[in-house]
Amino acid sequence: MSLEELAAQAAHCTACRLHEGRTHVVFGEGDPDAKLMIVGEGPGADEDAQGRPFVGRAGQLLDRILEAAGIPRSSVYITNIVKCRPPGNRNPLPDEAKICSSLWLLKQIELIRPQIIVPLGSVATQFFLGEKLPITKVRGQWFEWNGIQVFPMFHPAYLLRNPSRAPGSPKALTWKDIQTVKQTLDRLGPKPEREIKASAQDPLF
Repeated sequence: MSLEELAAQAAHCTACRLHEGRTHVVFGEGDPDAKLMIVGEGPGADEDAQGRPFVGRAGQLLDRILEAAGIPRSSVYITNIVKCRPPGNRNPLPDEAKICSSLWLLKQIELIRPQIIVPLGSVATQFFLGEKLPITKVRGQWFEWNGIQVFPMFHPAYLLRNPSRAPGSPKALTWKDIQTVKQTLDRLGPKPEREIKASAQDPLF
């Protein structure tokens, strides 16, 4: 299955309550062979209206962060834990996150095979770490999830609420973090070839 085929299926999803208030499913976008995958918590009003992830104020700030670090947005894949906007931009509830991620996010990761995943904010980070740890405790550190390097960072919306650029501020720490991601990306070799599993009917020679 391709990402396009998966997105077409997601467009009609009614598996959880979030579909009831959506305008568009916000599946994700970017390089289908990206080494870096960025995962937020869920779409907001602008994303719901346009059907694209990270296009509102937080998304525009994310674009500037990536550009400043020399990471083209077109070279990464950007998505969210849930694909439909939670009412009032609240955090996704645990059952919503579980249902949506099992249907769509895990399959996106399987198809893209990123070498680095950057979860933005506590909700996305908790999905990959499996613990309810505050983002302030785990950002800027490397973890491993199913053989993939995971590097949590502050969500751009948090930076908008905390605009200080002073040393030690969220913005200053985010600049340090994205530089670490860029340096690690530059050291990565080619992605390993996709494993092709032989079926019982496949010939041995």
